[in-house]
Amino acid sequence: MPRQQIHFVTGRLAEPALREVLAELAPRADFGFTLDVLGITVAALMTPDWIAARIRVPEGTTRVLVPGYCEGDLSPIAAAAKVPVERGPRDLRRLPEFFGHAPAPADYGAHDIQIIAEINHCPRLSLAEILAEAKSLAAAGADLIDVGCDPRGPWSGSGETVRALRDAGHRVSIDSLDPREIEPAVRAGAELVLSVNSTNRGAALDWGCEVVVVPDVFEGLVGLEETVAALADAGVRLRIDPVLEPIGLGFAASLARYFEVRRRFPDAEMLMGVANLTELTDVDSAGVNVLLLALCEELGIRSVLTTQVINWARSSVRECDLARRLVFHAVRHRTLPKHVEPGLVMLRGPEPVRQGEEMLERLAAEIRDHNYRIFAEDERVHIVSAGLHLADADPFVVFEQLLAKRPRNLDAAHAFYLGYEMAKAATALTLSKDYRQDEALDWGFLTGPERSHRLKRGPPANEP
Repeated sequence: MPRQQIHFVTGRLAEPALREVLAELAPRADFGFTLDVLGITVAALMTPDWIAARIRVPEGTTRVLVPGYCEGDLSPIAAAAKVPVERGPRDLRRLPEFFGHAPAPADYGAHDIQIIAEINHCPRLSLAEILAEAKSLAAAGADLIDVGCDPRGPWSGSGETVRALRDAGHRVSIDSLDPREIEPAVRAGAELVLSVNSTNRGAALDWGCEVVVVPDVFEGLVGLEETVAALADAGVRLRIDPVLEPIGLGFAASLARYFEVRRRFPDAEMLMGVANLTELTDVDSAGVNVLLLALCEELGIRSVLTTQVINWARSSVRECDLARRLVFHAVRHRTLPKHVEPGLVMLRGPEPVRQGEEMLERLAAEIRDHNYRIFAEDERVHIVSAGLHLADADPFVVFEQLLAKRPRNLDAAHAFYLGYEMAKAATALTLSKDYRQDEALDWGFLTGPERSHRLKRGPPANEP
């Protein structure tokens, strides 16, 4: 196919950054480009009719790309340009992704760690509640749904619950040491039993499914080798879990046990229960999950058991799903797990883009309309409009400064809009996040869509 020649439409404010991005991207994506810097400071203010009256398309152009904020019917531009017209991304830094050249390589996403997601205290839940939770966990990336039992006594509903989960299309494991709960579950289709030690290994010979072996006494791996030998001799498939313990109760020693088990059983399948850290530590769970799954990937531990009960770990399954892809990529390609999985960077994010004080002052001097542009940088919230640049660390102070100017366009709806946007800007400053007016803050995979609340405004015909 002939090489594309793309004509990019932009405003004066975005021109330097756009040239920099395109200079690096165009050779990789194999296209030529020209820039049409129209007589407007902020590209987001452009309308299709306004662009159509001003665009100048060079000979040989194959398509035109206008800013993502240019809303409405693009046919007037296409008629003027006489080539196809598209909207680009709202953020020019996303142009590489738009052209299929995002940082992640084409083969990114492969993984070899299985996620077992436990539904805790199933005997206390209705079957409808269990099925709803299982559906949610599977959607987040769980491969097996683990039916968690209570230690108080045998539960008569294990078989019915497993059967219902299987009928709903789930693969199922059961977490119990009691054969009276395990046997009905296995008959109903449970394919994995957590856990087996010397107390129930005799019964495990008759279950006909894979089991997870744990030591009788965690410290020193007491009883582990005897249980492994008994099951292996009987042809029972197994995984070994040396048991991860919470911080303060033997965490470091438990990590060492995983290395020791791998040394003793170099070819054995292994499992790590990560929830003893994510559920029992006062810290957001995503980073903990990444580190534990990295350890699993490097040690050849091919399954993890997790829960998402406590609020700070309530997205652990999805975190593990993203983490297993990230660590697989890093280990297989012997590359740093950096700038590959933005979904796991939730609290802060990449380095925020700064306009700079000089650019904001220039913007205030050049624009001619009285719409408000909001920025968050240098520890201050900024409002910029025609001949106006207000800034302070406290949004309430900024608003007081604005009221002191006696603006004519500040009705209740507009004030609410500004308050909403400045609250987002203040949050971005607190967390050193990037803030873009009328867009949701980036919370990684937790980011929700945000409908633009931008107030209606006329075309920028009065721009120079």
